[in-house]
Amino acid sequence: MTAPRSPVTLLLDRLRGCDRAAVHDLFPLVYDELHRLAEGYMQDERACHTLQPTALVSEAYVRLATGEPGDFEGRAHFFRVAARAMRQVLVDHARARDAAKRGGGRERVTLDEAAATFGERGAPVLVLDDALQQLASVDEPLAQIVELRFFGGLTNEETGAALGISTRSIERGWRTARAWLHRKLQA
Repeated sequence: MTAPRSPVTLLLDRLRGCDRAAVHDLFPLVYDELHRLAEGYMQDERACHTLQPTALVSEAYVRLATGEPGDFEGRAHFFRVAARAMRQVLVDHARARDAAKRGGGRERVTLDEAAATFGERGAPVLVLDDALQQLASVDEPLAQIVELRFFGGLTNEETGAALGISTRSIERGWRTARAWLHRKLQA
């Protein structure tokens, strides 16, 4: 006898079958969990951040709803893709803010004036995104572990299931990735 499938799994199956309406049915079922993830991301952002968790979830939803229909392998894979969408929203938001700082209709400054502000670092999410891209170029599986654990909020067990890797390997990879990122972010 087959165990009953959850409503989320059934909707993910509909998405796999290219039923675009399924994403609209799915959103209310996963909203609370996505909002919890977004709140976690926003805790690491600066206090005056203009993007709120609800807006982050909404932006990620728009990206998921307007993109290609998902071929999600399950709940963990869906949350991995949603986490990546939220990460990209934060990165795009930070880049837009930094672009506005660098010119967006403002008065031009001389090279000497600009050099005086050169010591400022970019937004933390941009620095982390750059480090993750570097990690992915060196070791893609480690970058996937970071994305699922940090951005996806998955446990070691859920990450292992999503990637088809043992929990023990995920634990080792998570420690290795954190150490690698720590060194990169300190540099």
